[in-house]
Amino acid sequence: MSESLALARIPSPLGPLLAVTDASGRLRALDFADHEPRLRRLLRVQLGAAGERVTSGEAPDALTRGLAAFFAGDLGALESLATVAGGTAFQRRVLSALREIPAGATTTYAALARAIGRPGACRAVGRANGSNPLAIVVPCHRVVGADGSLTGYGGGIERKRWLLEHERSWSD
Repeated sequence: MSESLALARIPSPLGPLLAVTDASGRLRALDFADHEPRLRRLLRVQLGAAGERVTSGEAPDALTRGLAAFFAGDLGALESLATVAGGTAFQRRVLSALREIPAGATTTYAALARAIGRPGACRAVGRANGSNPLAIVVPCHRVVGADGSLTGYGGGIERKRWLLEHERSWSD
């Protein structure tokens, strides 16, 4: 029996978001609507054949409320959302470490690699960060270059800048 996955559109100040949830209401993927091909590719990578079988559906109330609260300034609103990420054990460690970065703060790939006990794995951390299927909720936007510059972000640098400024404006 295959897992049931539903895809919903959720409005946001950054444009529509696509949310994929499972039958238990756990978030499996979140991305920007204009990056749907990326979302579908990550689903296939993370979930295999199950990632191909996504049907239209409604987002769970907890998810829509959590996102609305986050965008309204409650930066902790996403912390309690139930999520499930596939990938390797290493990728899951990176995603878990990303959730430990406080809202409004940033870190570097090197610091993230040290935080997971793999100081020589900066590039691997970067790849795991870049394949994060849970945008915003797993805050990969909080990772910057060694010099503090904004580096690549799947949703685009302008969205990364907006998210960081939004978090900083509410965390002061």
